[in-house]
Amino acid sequence: MTLRRRSFRALLPALALTLAAAVAPTLATAAPAHASTVTSGWNNDACKPTAAHPRPVVLVHGTLENKTDNWFSLAPLLVSKGYCVYSFDYGQIPGVPAFYGLGPVDKGAEQLATFVDGVLARTGASKVDIVGHSQGGMMPRYYLKFLGGAPKVNTLVGIAPNNHGTTLSGLTKLLDVVPGARGVLTTFTPGLTDQVVGSDFMRRLNEGGDTVPGVNYTVISTKYDEVVTPYTSQFLSGPNVRNIVVQDLCPVDISMHLTLGTIDRLAFNETVNALDPAHATPTTCKTMITG
Repeated sequence: MTLRRRSFRALLPALALTLAAAVAPTLATAAPAHASTVTSGWNNDACKPTAAHPRPVVLVHGTLENKTDNWFSLAPLLVSKGYCVYSFDYGQIPGVPAFYGLGPVDKGAEQLATFVDGVLARTGASKVDIVGHSQGGMMPRYYLKFLGGAPKVNTLVGIAPNNHGTTLSGLTKLLDVVPGARGVLTTFTPGLTDQVVGSDFMRRLNEGGDTVPGVNYTVISTKYDEVVTPYTSQFLSGPNVRNIVVQDLCPVDISMHLTLGTIDRLAFNETVNALDPAHATPTTCKTMITG
């Protein structure tokens, strides 16, 4: 067995933990059997923005997620409120179905750029709003900063976004402990190593400031995030930024990383508030019950 294979096998427990953290809550809540129906109402090419909601909403999934499972709750909610809503898959790795966001993050941003242009062309809108979870809340910042996206985006909402790299609750230390681990992951799943704290990608993304002029930013985080750690690394600095911790709104909210982006009603209400601040409603513990 080569050193490379031995290193990869040694790293498998860490990868399994990562996969479990990202996927297990989805399997428990997403009910894949009805995936063909949960997209009803969104990704509707016939949808036209209204005066009340003039900007389409583009949803950007997280690592090891996809355009349906990540948004089975939030997308229908936004549609019910009158938004034109679109989602897409990015960061595909050949031979790995359904679990996306594993390719290079900058290439995922290129896919986002193409998708946004398509949404604008179909709807006739001049700008979109973007809502992303995890990597999906961070990756659009590359699009805004380097790919000409800023004039096309009014608001970016990041739910548990990996804005400054993650320690993955300390598991990223294994990349330097296990011989060859970083090289193996960089080769086969660059979307993971791009997101590690201190990576070249993270350095490029954040040098010169977190934000770009003309875009409104909202970050929604949970103190119990076990994937993007420390959770305070998710916060952005700059003008037109609002950093929110759901426990500051309701101390009994125990959402972790994935549940914050898939089922948390506080996060959803703050997302809606960020998209339409003129009609914002208070987010309290009552929101957990009433939605």
